[in-house]
Amino acid sequence: MIAIVDGGSTKCDWVILENSGLEVLKTKTKGFNPNNTAADTIPEEIHKNEDLENIKDQIQHIFFYGSGCGVQENRDIVREQLQKVFTFAEIEVQEDLLAAAYAVYRGNPTMVCILGTGSNSCYFDGKEVKIELPSLGFLLGDDGAGSAMGKRIVKNYFMKKLPPELDLEFSKDYQLSIEELLQNMYHKNNMVNAYFANFNKFVAKWKDHPFIQNMVYDEFKNFIEYQLLPYKEIKDSEVSFIGSIAHVYSDILKSVAAEYNLNFGIIVQKPIDNLVKYHVDYIFPSLAIK
Repeated sequence: MIAIVDGGSTKCDWVILENSGLEVLKTKTKGFNPNNTAADTIPEEIHKNEDLENIKDQIQHIFFYGSGCGVQENRDIVREQLQKVFTFAEIEVQEDLLAAAYAVYRGNPTMVCILGTGSNSCYFDGKEVKIELPSLGFLLGDDGAGSAMGKRIVKNYFMKKLPPELDLEFSKDYQLSIEELLQNMYHKNNMVNAYFANFNKFVAKWKDHPFIQNMVYDEFKNFIEYQLLPYKEIKDSEVSFIGSIAHVYSDILKSVAAEYNLNFGIIVQKPIDNLVKYHVDYIFPSLAIK
């Protein structure tokens, strides 16, 4: 069996296939971003999934594409922890940008954009991924992402910048004190990016409100300015997006893209199905499996 995993900061989507390419199982686990997940909790989370536990010794090959796996040290961490569970598998760990590139590729050079809990970008010509900009993570980067939307709505709430109706609704929904916020930011939560991304539920609920629309618009402009425009290839490429944030705010995203005269491609909410198809079509034929 072969496992293909799309690993985000919040959750991992797993698809298990027979060596022929026939799908056996789809399942989910908690996200394994090595930047904010303790390494020794990765096997523990996998063992909690009964479906994976039952077939772990039958898996021969794992393709894991993970958030936070842009540097070799983090890829090694994830690989080592996965190997503790899937002892008979050959494991390949790559960053999530490669999975995104595979998922949106339609035969043309593409600027690939991730807008989920975090954000990132790259250029894909069909064979090679070109990454010119680093992922600065939750504190300095993730422009336009769910975590960035969450930070902005929380900041606006506490700094009395929300319109009265939104201020009232936010207070009702969360009853959030500054003490609780600071505890979750600095003491209780080792996945602060996912914590803030959860506030995006409020943003999405009120996405038709002018204040929210302007806020989201500004975040998408930040993403384009910082993570797309530095690429010279953007002039001759379509620009495609991966992730729940791109999907939920697609109308606003398309408006921002039009302002910058981008050649808009496609939006893929969940890349796992497209990712599986790419592997079956392009990667499986070269695998030495029986």
